[in-house]
Amino acid sequence: MILFVLLALFGQLLASVSQILLKKSSGKEYNGFIRQYLNILVVGGYGLLVISMFIAIVCYGHMPYMYVVIIEPIGYILVMFLGRLFFNEKITRNKIIGMILIITGILIFYLL
Repeated sequence: MILFVLLALFGQLLASVSQILLKKSSGKEYNGFIRQYLNILVVGGYGLLVISMFIAIVCYGHMPYMYVVIIEPIGYILVMFLGRLFFNEKITRNKIIGMILIITGILIFYLL
């Protein structure tokens, strides 16, 4: 079971990285319509998203529902930190409050 939990966390990391790749691609200008959607960042981002989806399907079939509810919101937290790392986005007070609410919700759900 621990293997599937770790694999699911890795899947969340892949999904978060895919969001960063897609955001990076949206900030660039491309010469044509096709190049806008068929470039390495978009194809890589959607590729990682598909891989993370398959990882989630496999893992969630072998884990109790309680773990699934805990692992899913971790992606939001990862995206916030990756946005800070790659885009120098500010971690604002509202983002910290949101992260605390997510972690509090996970703890409440897990402890009850």
